[in-house]
Amino acid sequence: MRKRTLTFGLGGLTLGSLLLLAAPWSVTATALPGAGTNARRYEITVTNVTKGQVFAPVVAVTHGDQFRLFELGEAVSPGLAHLAEEGDPSMVILASESDGGTLLARTNGVMTMPGASSSVLIAVDDDNPYISIASMLVSTNDGFIALRDVPAPPVETTYLARVYDAGSEFNSEDCSFVPGPPCGSGGSHDPTPAEGYVRIHEGVHGIGGLAPQDFDWRGEAAEVTIRPLNP
Repeated sequence: MRKRTLTFGLGGLTLGSLLLLAAPWSVTATALPGAGTNARRYEITVTNVTKGQVFAPVVAVTHGDQFRLFELGEAVSPGLAHLAEEGDPSMVILASESDGGTLLARTNGVMTMPGASSSVLIAVDDDNPYISIASMLVSTNDGFIALRDVPAPPVETTYLARVYDAGSEFNSEDCSFVPGPPCGSGGSHDPTPAEGYVRIHEGVHGIGGLAPQDFDWRGEAAEVTIRPLNP
């Protein structure tokens, strides 16, 4: 039986207008449309531990063992490429709707500033016990944080999320092609051929308009806490 999916899209919001939405997002253990009565509900809280990178809205997907958000060393999906280049998770959500191996896909719809946290509510069931999340680092060409295929934990559990390179856009660090500060060039993509596969991101090197002392990071860039909400 095909699983139902909740959509919570961003419409035509640009990265600039999304910055205006960077406000606390409260979460409660209420029913989630698309989740059955036996679903187990979770709060996912993402904390930005970088010095100067802003996180685009976080998308979370709950799924079975046939779904993969991405595979290292392979080409990224169009939806995840759009998230990694523009910070817009709506295509990931739409793609998950047509995938029988997912239960829910949701975004919190807010930017997460350095040192701040934001949360999203999600649900799992016996057929879809895994959680994957992703969010763009907006002052990159196509960098994103992610956790993949995490079994929904029985108790509150914290993970560290590293940064991946989607391989869909060349890392020129040219402000003409970077949507986040100090550039603001959403919708423009570097035409230089990119690597073509997902890999670990090498960080910001100061070859374009991004100063490493402001926008580079080392190691993991986010702390992710997954907390069960059911009694």
